[in-house]
Amino acid sequence: MTDYNNEGEELSLPFRGTGGIIPLSEGSFTIDKTKLFVPFDEEKDELQERPVGSLLVEIQPFIVITSKDVLLIDTGLGFSDKATNKMQLHSNLEKAGIKPEQVTKVLMSHLHKDHAGGVSLTNDRTSLSLPNATYYIQRRELEFALEKGFPSYIPEEIRLLETSSRVHFLENDEGTIDGYISYQLTGAHSPFHQVFWIREGDEIIFFGGDDAPQLQQMKIKYKTKYDYDPDKAMQLRLKWWQQGNEEGWKFLFYHDIKTPFAATTKTR
Repeated sequence: MTDYNNEGEELSLPFRGTGGIIPLSEGSFTIDKTKLFVPFDEEKDELQERPVGSLLVEIQPFIVITSKDVLLIDTGLGFSDKATNKMQLHSNLEKAGIKPEQVTKVLMSHLHKDHAGGVSLTNDRTSLSLPNATYYIQRRELEFALEKGFPSYIPEEIRLLETSSRVHFLENDEGTIDGYISYQLTGAHSPFHQVFWIREGDEIIFFGGDDAPQLQQMKIKYKTKYDYDPDKAMQLRLKWWQQGNEEGWKFLFYHDIKTPFAATTKTR
């Protein structure tokens, strides 16, 4: 993929050798049945000291640079960066050489708080966080999120999506955005969760959100207790991993501590 911003300017050195993929790590966290995300320092903290059943996860939105767009996929927790006194999403973008106003599209897999907290500004939940971007949201997911509310969703962070002129609602179970991004509603991790394929030239980038959050879950029959439809999620992971290896997909893993993305080798 060609590395350009939305003004046609060649982007800086950090993009070289990444294939246009930039993970925006917000750090490691543990989460238990309380659904609270508690920061975890791998050098100092012990997982055994956290409540029984705690999961260790990364929070990791992605930038994908294409010839048409600077894409942001999911938006993180929406926390503030104490070191810069800025929204953490903005700080991470700037560290990667991207200004928030350069992001042109935001693709949302679902609206759980760890994926959608950065939809709006931390200090102003009536304003979208990326001033020039179009946000692509599954309409049924937003309706469900606002109805369901806490603890998985935080309505005050996402309510502005109902009326913003820069939101494009996806109405169908599957479709195409701008001719090169495909989406499919799965209903596996959550009732209206969706996944994305970004196709340009001979490259296919796949983002499975929380249906496919970590590399290790793709390779074995791994069934979780926290998915809306655990059997469907497991079968989809196995299917995608097989198809991805056959077709040479690049997988993006939102919650993987060690492997943010994995490039497979095309076998057919």
